[in-house]
Amino acid sequence: MDQTTFEDSIISKQLLGDGVKYLQDNMVVETIIYKDQVVKVDVPNFIIATIIEADPGLKGDSSRAGYKPAKIDTGASVSVPLFYRTGRDH
Repeated sequence: MDQTTFEDSIISKQLLGDGVKYLQDNMVVETIIYKDQVVKVDVPNFIIATIIEADPGLKGDSSRAGYKPAKIDTGASVSVPLFYRTGRDH
């Protein structure tokens, strides 16, 4: 929705690319519109998301840098540091 005119625009998944995995409710994205059509969408580089699924880090893993897979509230799978836990916003 345009923040100034409150008009809705339909944006295809192809324009969003991988950014579609990180969209959140009420997120503001930047768009380029040409001849009344959205031609480019910029999703923010950083978001605050809640980890909904992550394996526990093993004891002793914190002594070295490492990452583990996790799932965030948007449904995307990301790599997070070993000390991150389920249910925390990061």
